[in-house]
Amino acid sequence: MLYRENGQFKTSYRSDQQIFPIRQDRVVIALFALVAFVLVPALASDYTLRALLIPFLIMALAALGVNILVGYCGQISLGSGAFMAVGAYGAFNFFARIDGMPLLGALVLGGLCATAFGLLFGLPSLRVKGLYLAVATLAAQFFADWMFLRVKWFTMDTPSGSVSVSNLQVFGLPIESDISKYLFCLSVLVVIGILAKNLVRSAIGREWMAIRDMDVAAAVIGIRPMYAKLSAFAVSSFIIGVAGVLWAFVYLGAWEPAAFSVDMSFRLLFMVIIGGLGSIMGSFIGAGFIVLLPIFLNQFLPVLAGLVGLEISTVGIAHAELMIFGALIVWFLIVEPHGLAKLWSTGKQKLRLWPFPH
Repeated sequence: MLYRENGQFKTSYRSDQQIFPIRQDRVVIALFALVAFVLVPALASDYTLRALLIPFLIMALAALGVNILVGYCGQISLGSGAFMAVGAYGAFNFFARIDGMPLLGALVLGGLCATAFGLLFGLPSLRVKGLYLAVATLAAQFFADWMFLRVKWFTMDTPSGSVSVSNLQVFGLPIESDISKYLFCLSVLVVIGILAKNLVRSAIGREWMAIRDMDVAAAVIGIRPMYAKLSAFAVSSFIIGVAGVLWAFVYLGAWEPAAFSVDMSFRLLFMVIIGGLGSIMGSFIGAGFIVLLPIFLNQFLPVLAGLVGLEISTVGIAHAELMIFGALIVWFLIVEPHGLAKLWSTGKQKLRLWPFPH
């Protein structure tokens, strides 16, 4: 009976259009925010912040961008790693070449660089779809790898192609400790997450979903496929580019083009598939699953092998991780194509009706 809506009446359009119209949801989100902003920085260790929470926040932001393009607009993309790389190297050049460039300014400019790059490689979506579009976006990945490896201007003429940043500040506050990095990534994720949630509920979000469901019917009722598809590429690329800046500046500190290889693109796509296509919540669930699963396997598989009298090497654990990822992708596509977010939504619906039959 804790999740019933009895007595909750909407008396205005504003209250009816809230992001969280149910009071229990608002309470839970407020508690999550309190834990994330207050309790976690106070109680979490440096290892937990550095190895778990910061990568999770950045990957959740990148998965959110991928979900807008793949889940909401239905445009398959395998170039997410390239968009992250463009955002990272674009922000690096602005940050290193312009004296006094603030971190937030470099963050936004890096996202805009990724937006321009995404629009360029989103043009094929106006003519092709499905597997052909996936191949076209995969070409963006290989082009970005070549560009940042061979064109030395992007890396300030460093022989190895490796670059680094330091002395990060936001409004005069240094972003050096693990707690400050965590809070900065969390703040960026919350702001962009709220904006994305409102965007997918707006007119442009409904246009994306109409294109995803049936683009011909959408064009018949007056939706412009070119505007809808390119706007989805632009918004998605901007969010992924910002995630790339955070991954390079805040998490890595020093990086090379291999940090944004095609493996990153596949990982982000796996996050969206496992978490749930067309779901903001699914982006967070999928990112948490993909980030935490390798750490769990590293701890659990040696114990399991010891119980049966076997030994498993680090290489064996890495191979097992890949096999489990593949099995989970196949399982979710067959059993629950909408991912873990759909299971969460179904559970909420059962709670709303319990104990009555449904």
